[in-house]
Amino acid sequence: MKKQLITLFSTLIFSISVQAQEFTPKQLEQVKQVRENALNSELSWQLLESITTEVGPRLPGTENDKKAVAWAVEKFKSLGFDKVWTEPATFPHWRRYHESARIITPSEQPIHLSALGNSVSTPKQGITGEVVLFETLDELIAAPQDSLKNKIAFINYRMNRHIDGNGYGPAVRARNSGAVEAAKKGAVAYMMRSVSTAQHRFAHTGGSHYQSGVNKVPATAISNPDADQLERLITAGHSVSVNINVQSESLGEGTSYNVIGEITGSEFPNQYVLIGGHLDSWDLGTGALDDGAGVALTMAAAKHIKAVAQPKRSIRVVLFAAEELGLWGAKAYFKRHAGALDNIVAAAESDFGAGLIYGFESNVTANALPIVRAIAKQLAPLDIEYIRANAAHGGPDLIPLRAHHNAPIFALHQDGTDYFDYHHTADDTLDKVDPVKLKQNTAAYAVFAMMAANSKNKITPNSQ
Repeated sequence: MKKQLITLFSTLIFSISVQAQEFTPKQLEQVKQVRENALNSELSWQLLESITTEVGPRLPGTENDKKAVAWAVEKFKSLGFDKVWTEPATFPHWRRYHESARIITPSEQPIHLSALGNSVSTPKQGITGEVVLFETLDELIAAPQDSLKNKIAFINYRMNRHIDGNGYGPAVRARNSGAVEAAKKGAVAYMMRSVSTAQHRFAHTGGSHYQSGVNKVPATAISNPDADQLERLITAGHSVSVNINVQSESLGEGTSYNVIGEITGSEFPNQYVLIGGHLDSWDLGTGALDDGAGVALTMAAAKHIKAVAQPKRSIRVVLFAAEELGLWGAKAYFKRHAGALDNIVAAAESDFGAGLIYGFESNVTANALPIVRAIAKQLAPLDIEYIRANAAHGGPDLIPLRAHHNAPIFALHQDGTDYFDYHHTADDTLDKVDPVKLKQNTAAYAVFAMMAANSKNKITPNSQ
């Protein structure tokens, strides 16, 4: 037992020693300065206010999307980034023009509805059909063939509320492929309860997809109170018919741009820390939470670092294009840089609103964990807990990176308890962001990026 304790103590001393060697006292003092500067700066709020007010909603392919690209280039340059450039990304260009719905029988009443991204149009007068309720996507899939002929399929799946948003994945399955499964059963249209934790009477939009060889039917989401209303009527034994009117258009292939700003490293300029968010947004709100906040706080974080000291490795802020329509900017970025992905020493994306960051997690090789613990120690004053699982997935725009390459991915977990009250709705506006929480996010990203760029040894990815 004594021998085991001595071994454990020796291992601990070695770990602390390695951690201390990774960063000099001067570097740690600079980290503290950056952290305090970010907590006392209005920069991230000013950037967020600017993009949501002066540009507004940024649906890929629209004039506002082009204005957002120009805005980002100008802001990067005015903030003093060493390099600023754009890279093209193509995507399926889609536009909504009109959407409405109403219950026809047993009594006429309005429904608050939104077309899902990529939805086809109804006829000009809309489509009317009897509503058939399913609790889950799997129940719809199990329905008999042709059982929904001339009817409207309605999935009433309720998303649960959780700090980490773990209800989103199961709920979004119905958004992605519900219209396909409804069409396979003969339905003329598809409705779903919004992927939402709110009881506000806002419909939540989001991406949806069709399948080659399957009839395309209009794909829509309705507000949660309206979903409850339909459920009550059907449960009470009424035959419920609804008219849906969606006018939208597929405009073929569109082009937008990833906008990239870099603080160039003083010793290892080709190696870089990748942080960022996505520049586009849905068209219903002004994209403050999704993802103006991520754009603003990562831009500000890099600026705060440069204001104190040039990092050893580069810090690259990537504002991805066309995320909402299917991660198109991220796919283009990682394809374009496929031959040099080993240069990424750490990657983290902010795309979960602007709630307080409560946890810090890595996905790195074991010999990089002392660096991770050193970063966690400097995040602790921000009330951020070190999550030791070492299994971070990162944000959505890092999915193409994870799919084809091992990379040192990090997650700065934000409190998403109320994020899905506003996500993809007309209510995603600047007033939903708390400036104090935004500052904490900015400080956390600044600490993380600065230390990852300045570590003595390069951070390496987990091989698992």
